[in-house]
Amino acid sequence: MTPWQVTTRKEGANANMAADKQLSTEIMDSFRRIVHALRSSHRAAGNLELTGAQLFVLTTLGSADGPLGVKELAERTRTDQSTVSVVVGRLVDRGLVKRERSGEDTRRVELSLTARGRALQRKTPATVAQTRLAEALERLSRTDAAKLADLLARIVDLMGEADAPARMLFEEASAPAARSRSAAKKPAARR
Repeated sequence: MTPWQVTTRKEGANANMAADKQLSTEIMDSFRRIVHALRSSHRAAGNLELTGAQLFVLTTLGSADGPLGVKELAERTRTDQSTVSVVVGRLVDRGLVKRERSGEDTRRVELSLTARGRALQRKTPATVAQTRLAEALERLSRTDAAKLADLLARIVDLMGEADAPARMLFEEASAPAARSRSAAKKPAARR
């Protein structure tokens, strides 16, 4: 191998490394923009004394044509039913959401905003970042969405987070656990 060929290979390898770093920077910049938008929305929620997840659920219920079931709300917020139920419970406790049995199917619980919830929802930002993100993802082609899902799953795995629960964005993780621990510590009632 001639000295020129060795130099050309090194330059090629350096160019590839530079291109890889540039791609990584572009990807990180995209993540930063998304996280910044989500944090801004979360801060707006904090001004209303809500979490970002509560704001997302509140605006999702507020934009619905009528009451939603837990399954429908979970689908619209792109999360698990048990996860959205925790957020709904907190909003019910605050008097912002009401749960009622369906008149058509008593097995179904319907969720809607209370008058207080509607008043608070009117104060929310016109667009919630989580809603915009979900809508943007829905506009991807099926092929692009599948590729993105695969790549993100690989990134999550490489980060060692594959077993972490997929909670709603900006929802407090410790509150339900703290409640269940304190309930477990309560002594049984004596008769």
